[in-house]
Amino acid sequence: MAIVEVFLGAILTVLLEKLASGELLKFLRHVGIDAQLVELKTTLMRIQAVLTDAENKQTTDKHVKEWLNDLEDLAHDLEDLVDELNTEALQRKLKENKGSTSKVKRLVPTCCTNLSFTDFMSDRGIASKLKEISGRLKFLEEQKKILNLVENVMGRSYRRLPTTSLVVKSKVYGRENDKEEILKILFGVESNDSQISVIPIVGMGGIGKTTLVQLVYNDERLKDKFDLKGWACVSDEFDAVRVTKNILESVSSGGKCDYENFDTLQNKLKESLSNKKFLVVLDDIWNENYGDWEDLSKPFLAGKPGSTIIITTRQERVAKIMSEIPAYNLDLLSEGDALSLLAQHAFGAKTFDGHPDLIEIGQSMVKRCKRLPLAVKALGGLLRVMAVGPEDWEEVF
Repeated sequence: MAIVEVFLGAILTVLLEKLASGELLKFLRHVGIDAQLVELKTTLMRIQAVLTDAENKQTTDKHVKEWLNDLEDLAHDLEDLVDELNTEALQRKLKENKGSTSKVKRLVPTCCTNLSFTDFMSDRGIASKLKEISGRLKFLEEQKKILNLVENVMGRSYRRLPTTSLVVKSKVYGRENDKEEILKILFGVESNDSQISVIPIVGMGGIGKTTLVQLVYNDERLKDKFDLKGWACVSDEFDAVRVTKNILESVSSGGKCDYENFDTLQNKLKESLSNKKFLVVLDDIWNENYGDWEDLSKPFLAGKPGSTIIITTRQERVAKIMSEIPAYNLDLLSEGDALSLLAQHAFGAKTFDGHPDLIEIGQSMVKRCKRLPLAVKALGGLLRVMAVGPEDWEEVF
């Protein structure tokens, strides 16, 4: 067993999350390479589906082992490229926001401002990097067939389960301060006279937005603050009918809703929320259409003043569309909290205190995961599933 097999699942999971970012895709459309990145993502998903088979075969087939090593090298190179694109997208967005009120900016034709995208592609060598990575990925997919690597059932789809409000608090690390900050905002808006307040939480995929909201949602201090509480996972495929139905079922204490007509659903939800003070979580919102939000939110206006909606999203633009409250931007875990998270998922401990000789190895793993909770959990889970006990870590890594 080698380090490559342990990290690949986590690396690819994080890569797929990054490639799904709405802000990144918007930037890529301006640059003109969105179709190429989407194709890379699709190919990665097909390759991810054969990892389990490759892990099993690499001990007896050196060609499979070499294939895994090449795949890890490519994954790191692609991640570097995606990070570079993400950074550029963020910098441009910040510049646009700062200059959005400039009279001069409004006089500059769009065609002229778009010229900088061409400069970016040529100056940074993005086109050549993308071509080289695409070629390597295509070669690896061809080799996958030659090596007779087969898909496992779990790897065939990258569709995630919808999120829920349940959380195991003992397995969450480093979010206590964030929880208190969100509660401070919530108690502030809950006590004012606003008809409805929307609290946005923004952060990259896998950073722990859902976990944070789960902690807030289940905090004992909210027990008597609201008449009703509800949770709905929205996801990237925005469906107002489905979301409304999910909210209605949630605030109705699990009662099944058989209605399919949007008008009926909205009126039923309005009835349920009428003259009630409620807390509703809308998790993982991608939709940037202001009109869709206006339609979805109509039943909420029937609630009592102080009613609150908490949203999570990867996109600052979504937060601005849905709320006048400044977004709470969630940061990465500290190294210490990331180490605790790794220990929890790898061998069921809260710290490395029982394995002080492994702290340096753990720090190296956490650094490689860039302290992103999703990657740390995925890595810890892979170590556990592959039965890599703490006593074997030094040999493996």
